[in-house]
Amino acid sequence: MRKFISGLLIVTGAALAGCETAPPPAPQVVQPAGQPLPYRWTQGNAEKAHQAMIDTFGRAWLTPGNYLWAATVPTEGSPKIVIDLLTQTAYAYQGDVLVGAASISSAKTGMSTPLGFWKVEEKKKMGRSRKYGDAPMPFMQRIDDHGIALHGGDNPGYPASHGCVRMPMKFAEKLFGLTKLGTEVIIEG
Repeated sequence: MRKFISGLLIVTGAALAGCETAPPPAPQVVQPAGQPLPYRWTQGNAEKAHQAMIDTFGRAWLTPGNYLWAATVPTEGSPKIVIDLLTQTAYAYQGDVLVGAASISSAKTGMSTPLGFWKVEEKKKMGRSRKYGDAPMPFMQRIDDHGIALHGGDNPGYPASHGCVRMPMKFAEKLFGLTKLGTEVIIEG
């Protein structure tokens, strides 16, 4: 009987070890040679930004919650942000120079992060969501009249927000310092 119970415990433990309690991370989008990525809408900014990340930082992907930032940021040129919903990556530019890249978490299934050309309409070091229980939005940069914003927050490795673009906290802080009202934000995906 003891051998039976021991065997049962081993089988049960092995079965439970394979269980997952969180949604699986989004798969990395791999581009077959010569094939474009399956964007719903793009003007080519996201793919150019991805190549700039490889050229500038020598990295093709970022793990959830990670970011890259240049040691020096040019003083010339206007800031610009490119968000790639397909690869869940944000890119920060000063003029034509890529100065940062970060993993993001955009809208989960049933919600929407809007595609298109936007501008930073409002900035607050500590914003609060009017729609979602006064939820904190550190380093908030609102881009539309419905409350969609770029801000620091949880980056689980897949789309999980109500529509905002969540970024690693330190990246959101650096981005907040780089941008100004009217900064161009391009969201492709």
